[in-house]
Amino acid sequence: MTMEFTDRLTRVEPSATLAISALATELENEGADVVDLSVGEPDFPTPENVVEAGKDAMDAGHTGYTTSAGILELREAIAEKLADDGLEHGTDEIIVTPGAKQALYEIVQALVQDGDEVVLLDPAWVSYEAMVKMAGGSLSRVDLSETEFQLEPALEDLEAAVSDDTELLIVNSPSNPTGAVYSDDALEGVRDLAVEHDVTVISDEIYKEITYGVEPTSLGTLEGMADRTVTVNGFSKAYSMTGWRLGYFAGPEELIDQAGKLHSHSVSSAVNFVQHAGIEALENTDEAVDEMVADFAERRDLVVDLLEGHDVDVAVPDGAFYMMLPVAEDDQEWCEGALEDAHVATVPGSAFGTPGYARISYAASEERLQEGIERLADEGYL
Repeated sequence: MTMEFTDRLTRVEPSATLAISALATELENEGADVVDLSVGEPDFPTPENVVEAGKDAMDAGHTGYTTSAGILELREAIAEKLADDGLEHGTDEIIVTPGAKQALYEIVQALVQDGDEVVLLDPAWVSYEAMVKMAGGSLSRVDLSETEFQLEPALEDLEAAVSDDTELLIVNSPSNPTGAVYSDDALEGVRDLAVEHDVTVISDEIYKEITYGVEPTSLGTLEGMADRTVTVNGFSKAYSMTGWRLGYFAGPEELIDQAGKLHSHSVSSAVNFVQHAGIEALENTDEAVDEMVADFAERRDLVVDLLEGHDVDVAVPDGAFYMMLPVAEDDQEWCEGALEDAHVATVPGSAFGTPGYARISYAASEERLQEGIERLADEGYL
């Protein structure tokens, strides 16, 4: 039997990271010590009080279905958190999802159809492109690599990319993979274009709580953006809850109504007891988050210093836990070689729409970070 697959899937290429991941696994199975600088999750355990809240919720019998949009208590806690960020959303304007990725998928499916134009800021997280293509949309991309990954100096390029034909613009600040935090002037430029061309904007704020000396602005707080911004966040990064799969999005009620159809017919709801753990994360983990961010800041500075010692300059990130390392023109080949020769795993910049770079994650111990950089240098990759 020959199966025929849908266009929405065949138009999506496999992730460029698959070859790296497969090779790393192969090397580890052969006994190699691989320094993994490719991982996109904190290496800290989930705060103990959050774990206990999840256990308590299971013991209390919170193991059945919830309302599709999420338990009211969690949506109230999310609304309060958003209000602290300057965003006003009622609980009927919030959907709780199994991870922020699911939130993004539902939004894109609700807003993008065949031929619709979506603007991305490169480097862009790998799944944005795939989600848009699966929805039938087309991509217009703005390259920020020439402006040290900052948006403000590239606003003219963004202006050239956005038009009346643009359906959606995706903004991720702090950024994966660059760690860049966009300035208020940059976000005001986004606002001006969105209002002028009547564009909906996704503000992906999954790394908002992980910043170093800067306070990121939520795009939806700007004048004229409240009814055209969909804010996405989650618990994976700030609360080290990647495996718990808990996220959310907030936006205009009409979008929530439409996206809620997909949500209810696909995932039904986020896991019940995980939602209860999410309340604890929002209300009682500020100290744990601050400690984690302080550690990330020290690691960032260590990696920057180590690279400087090898005459390698990088754009210093203000948020998240990634940085972009300039490498050979064929970044896929560089990453494969670095893994084979130095046993250091990184992610090709081409996976994010920016060839000539590799993404380094500093969500690893200082010892392993130092080991990884030294190996790359010893094998001639720096």
